Amino acid sequence: MNLFGNAVPWRSIAREALDRTAIVAKFLCLLHVTNTYVCTPTLVYGPSMLPTLNLTGDVLLAERVSHRLGKVGPGDVVLVRSPVDPRKSLTKRVVAMGGDEVTFVVDPRNSERVRTIVVPRGHVWIQGDNIYASSDSRQFGPVPYGLIEGKMLCRVWPLDGFGSLNH
Repeated sequence: MNLFGNAVPWRSIAREALDRTAIVAKFLCLLHVTNTYVCTPTLVYGPSMLPTLNLTGDVLLAERVSHRLGKVGPGDVVLVRSPVDPRKSLTKRVVAMGGDEVTFVVDPRNSERVRTIVVPRGHVWIQGDNIYASSDSRQFGPVPYGLIEGKMLCRVWPLDGFGSLNH
């Protein structure tokens, strides 16, 4: 009786399993690199970006290349790491870049008092489109440019709103 007579089929099966595992691992690596460095889907919900974005939630596609090349400017909707809570990301509109002067209403609900500041170099001023329900640079000041994680390309969900984020 040959103990190793069935070894050849098992080697073939093991090789096939390793080959398929390698394909899955390569796919997951590609997915990780794409999500981290190229583009990523982002769920955005809440009142701060009304009327541009829906209160109940939109899925946006954020590309992660422009901000590394310095191609973010006023009017762009960006994904930003929160300067207050680093575990959270915010979606806001860039209002001003470093060196720009910004005039804003300090507390739009309770007064019409305005304040003007110059955004420091290497920082951006971000605000939600709904100034009455947004926590943004009016509360925590200019945001370091390095906290920008991506620039929003388009809305992908809901389908009836598919397309660019025109203001």
